[in-house]
Amino acid sequence: MNKLLTHLLLAATVMTGASMANAAELVVIVNAANPATAMTAAQASQFFLGKSPMFTPVDLPESSPLRAEFYKKVADKDLSEVKTIWSKLVFTGKGTAPKEMHNNAEVKKAVAANPTGIGYIERTAVDATVKVVTVLP
Repeated sequence: MNKLLTHLLLAATVMTGASMANAAELVVIVNAANPATAMTAAQASQFFLGKSPMFTPVDLPESSPLRAEFYKKVADKDLSEVKTIWSKLVFTGKGTAPKEMHNNAEVKKAVAANPTGIGYIERTAVDATVKVVTVLP
């Protein structure tokens, strides 16, 4: 019985490690020339939920699992809640929803081209054209 428990624990540990290794680490990025050096997830959410015009947010497509993960981590909201927020802001003329890009490379390119750009991508896609200001756990 003791051997079986040891094998089960070992298998669970290996499986947990494998799933954690497969999970994408998301980062919030800004233009490399932007003076911002760090921000909290809550601060980042302000720009992606239309509460501050200081930055110009760029989103991944609604179909991207990274988008759902991002909003859950920074704002504890699912995509339907985010869509409702933006629908109200757009309808009342108080905001313009973030522009959607197809993938990490397009988000990075858009942020790199805009001094006030802000986006989120997988950490593995970061290069010198952008600056990481938040790492999402």
